[in-house]
Amino acid sequence: MNEHFDIGSLLVIVVTFILFTVALFTKGFTHDLLLEAGIFLVSVKLILMAYKSSVANKEIKNDLQEIKKILKKHVD
Repeated sequence: MNEHFDIGSLLVIVVTFILFTVALFTKGFTHDLLLEAGIFLVSVKLILMAYKSSVANKEIKNDLQEIKKILKKHVD
């Protein structure tokens, strides 16, 4: 999993969670909590999308390398 998350992504996760926790305790359980939770969920969704994209890119790269090996074997 570390190969998909760089230092920047991990830093964003930690900072977002810390800010959400601080907002929770400073604003309390009011209607503003829904806004803070929405922002937190959008951040998590963006991070998950980046992770899925990284996994898909790695699979595509592996498939292309296999195709390249097959083509090279047939050319030689």
